[in-house]
This record gives sequence, C-alpha cells and structure tokens, in this order.
Amino acid sequence: MVQQLRPEEPHYSCVIPVDSVTGNQDEEIVTFGVSAGDARDKAEQLLADNYRCNDSVIRQLLQQARIELLSQWCSPGTSQS
Repeated sequence: MVQQLRPEEPHYSCVIPVDSVTGNQDEEIVTFGVSAGDARDKAEQLLADNYRCNDSVIRQLLQQARIELLSQWCSPGTSQS
C-alpha cells in the first residue's frame, strides 16, 4: 500500500540526543515538521521551553541533530518479494 503525502502533514523529523542535559543515557527527543527547518525550529523551541536550555546549549545540541526525511517511507518504490 502506498500512502499519499499531504502538504500540511509532517515530512521531516529532527532527532536530538539530550542525554547530556538529562543525564539519562541514550535519551533523545524527536520533533516533526513539514520541512527540515520546521522540524528543527520545533526542536529548538522544545529545548528552550521544556528543558530550559540556554542558547549556547541549544546550539550545541542542534549540531548533533539528525534531520530525517519521512516521506521516503510513504513514497512509491520498488517492492521486493
């Protein structure tokens, strides 16, 4: 089954390790957005609001961020049997 992407739905995720902030090994946050920048902006806001990170810490964490395209999972492609 192939799902159609909708313009208003998230197409990107931003994954950021936050173990240095929380002390919990392998902890990370994931945000979603309609663009890579949108996902990153939401992650920045989450770090500021929920984790009370200052600008310097946010910049360091965003350098470690992985922006991933979600639409590859919804795009038509070759199927393997």
